[in-house]
Amino acid sequence: MASYGVFLLLATLTILSPGPGVVLTLSNALRHGWSGALPGIFGIASGAFVVAGISASSLGLVLAASTTAFTLLKYIGALYLLYLGVKMWRTQSFIPPIKDNQARPGRRFVEALSIQLLNPKAGFFFLAVFPQFIQQQGDYYNQFFMLVASYSLLVIAVHSGYALMANGARGWLSSRRGARIVGKLSGITFLGFGVMLASANK
Repeated sequence: MASYGVFLLLATLTILSPGPGVVLTLSNALRHGWSGALPGIFGIASGAFVVAGISASSLGLVLAASTTAFTLLKYIGALYLLYLGVKMWRTQSFIPPIKDNQARPGRRFVEALSIQLLNPKAGFFFLAVFPQFIQQQGDYYNQFFMLVASYSLLVIAVHSGYALMANGARGWLSSRRGARIVGKLSGITFLGFGVMLASANK
């Protein structure tokens, strides 16, 4: 495998950059604490693994070549991000009742998984970047699997760090004012990502 260290650095910087997944992790940590954010983090990591697997297959090449398929997936993803933006904008409190705090981790997993699966740009990242770090004389799928596994583990590590930082701010967000400010900022961010995705080209 060529330049594995360079790949790890590039992947880390990519994961650290603000995006819908990061915003969702921060939101989940503020609502449910660090441990409550873990289902979403695993959802994002699982989504990356699935998208990478699709990208490595012939289906990934079909999606890359088909303008119709790309456009359809792009608008579905954009609508989902806009929905999350409206949901965050209307947030009145990031600290839910204890009963709700323990509920629906599966829903947080699916929500995060959906964000990753409905973003066609994620697939193009794997199609465009991963081949640069695979040696042609080696086994393609073994190398690809190692890169994907490394990327998914980095997602878990980086997003866990984000969740820990957000968890430290929960005291301030227990106030109505703090929750409204962050809710509005998160809502605007999701709406912005939705608009950018809808207007993105291949």
